[in-house]
Amino acid sequence: MENCPMTQAAASQHSQMDMNARGEKGMGFSQTATQHHFFLTTNGGAIQVEVKNVSDQTNLDEIRMHLKHIAQAFARGDFDIPMFVHDTVAPGVPEMRQLRNEIHYSYAELPNGGRVVIDSSNQAAVDAIHQFLRFQIREHETGDSVDILKALP
Repeated sequence: MENCPMTQAAASQHSQMDMNARGEKGMGFSQTATQHHFFLTTNGGAIQVEVKNVSDQTNLDEIRMHLKHIAQAFARGDFDIPMFVHDTVAPGVPEMRQLRNEIHYSYAELPNGGRVVIDSSNQAAVDAIHQFLRFQIREHETGDSVDILKALP
């Protein structure tokens, strides 16, 4: 039964539902009314979250508050929220903690949400950031490219 595609699909769907439930609790906004995006750039990348409905002021406010908090927490080496949401330590996190003084986090407000830009001139830190963002792309099933972009979209 464990090799059965139907069983594996059901387990994957259940796991995604569990992650979304933890995400709503940990991030403070609806995971179904919002869209996550993760981008990799030559010097790091970005985490971006937007509302699907431009008139959804409640989730928009929560996204912006969450991302401001995330930028500050990550700068301190605090990755508790993604560890809670994903129920694991994401790849790259130990290195990002260790190299936190080599990584810069900045929040930017977007018309439909917000973005945390993560960058570094330290190649080991950039590699860790890329590991972390690729994990997020897989986990959140965003369909974002895992290739490195020259600039953020």
